[in-house]
Amino acid sequence: MLLSDFDYPLPEELIAQQPREDRSASRMLVVDRRAGVWQDRMFREFPSFVGAGDCIVFNDSRVFPSRLYGTREHGTGGRVEIFLTRQVSTDGLTWEALVRPGRKMRSGERVIISDELSAEILGRGEFGERTVRLHPRGELFDVLDRVGHVPLPPYIRRPDTAADRDRYQTVFARERGSVAAPTAGLHFTPEIIDACRAAGAQMARVTLHVGLGTFQPLHADTIEDVKLHSEAFVVPQDTVRAMDAASRVIAIGTTSVRAIESSPERNETDLFIAPGFEFRRTGAMLTNFHLPKSSLLVLVCAFAGRELALEAYQHAVRERYRFFSYGDCMLII
Repeated sequence: MLLSDFDYPLPEELIAQQPREDRSASRMLVVDRRAGVWQDRMFREFPSFVGAGDCIVFNDSRVFPSRLYGTREHGTGGRVEIFLTRQVSTDGLTWEALVRPGRKMRSGERVIISDELSAEILGRGEFGERTVRLHPRGELFDVLDRVGHVPLPPYIRRPDTAADRDRYQTVFARERGSVAAPTAGLHFTPEIIDACRAAGAQMARVTLHVGLGTFQPLHADTIEDVKLHSEAFVVPQDTVRAMDAASRVIAIGTTSVRAIESSPERNETDLFIAPGFEFRRTGAMLTNFHLPKSSLLVLVCAFAGRELALEAYQHAVRERYRFFSYGDCMLII
C-alpha cells in the first residue's frame, strides 16, 4: 500500500494558527463507521455521545518548553534552533534533538542558549537528528521553563506566546515529557469532563510522551516500509482494569490509541497502525484532523476505513473546518 494513498488537498488558510477562545467551542465531525455516514456537530455535545459502560482514556502527558534558541560558541554566530525530542541518558541531560542549521553543526560544537544553559553536539542520527548534551546551571526543567519555548508545530507560522503555555496543554496534563501536545485533548474543559462523568462514563489515564514517533514525517513510499521512532508510554493497572470492565473504550487522540493497543509489558512503543490492524481495545476515538501522508492519518484510516475517512476529510475541507493542532476534531464511533 502506497503512502500516497493517504493524501488529500488542503487549502493553507484552513490550518488553524490560533486556538479558539473557548476550548470546547470547536466543531466536531461525527463519523459512524458502520453506517458510513457523518454529521456536523459541536465538541460541547461530546458528552451526549457517551454513557454508562464507557471508559474514556486520556493521555495525561505534559508538554514542556522543548524548543531552544542559541548561538554557536565559535564561528560566525547566527541563531541555532535545538528542538529536544527524547531523553536518552539516565541523568536526563543527553537528548535526541532536531538541530537547525543541522548541516553546519559538527560533533563537539557548543551552542550557548543563555547564561543558564548550553548544549554540546555529540553525534548524528539516521534522519539528521542529533544527540546533544545539555549543561544547565541548576535543575534542567526549571531552566527549560525559563529559557525554553513552547514547541508549536512548524505549520503554525508565528512565534509562541505566553498564552500558548496554557493553551498548548490539556487541562488534565500531569506527567511531564511531551514535545508536542496530544491535541485531541485540547478541546476538553473541566465542565466537559464533569458532564461525561454525569453521563455515566468512567475516566482513565495513560501516559505516552509525544516525540518523533508521532510527528516525524514518514520516510517511506510504501506503508509496509514505515518504521516509527520509539516513544515512552505507561498504561497503569487501574486503567487496564477499567478498560476490561467497560463495554466500550473511547480513546482521546491517536496517542491514547497507540498506548492502549501496544504490548502493556513494554515501556516504549514504535507501533505503527495501518489498515489491516486488529484493534483490541479501541471502540471509539476522538481525534483532530491530521497532516496528509502522516502516520496519524494512516491510523485514522485504519480505524474508520480509508475511503470513509478520506471522504469525511474532503467534507471537512468543503465545510471549512479548522485543521491540525489548534483546529477542530472528529469523533469516530
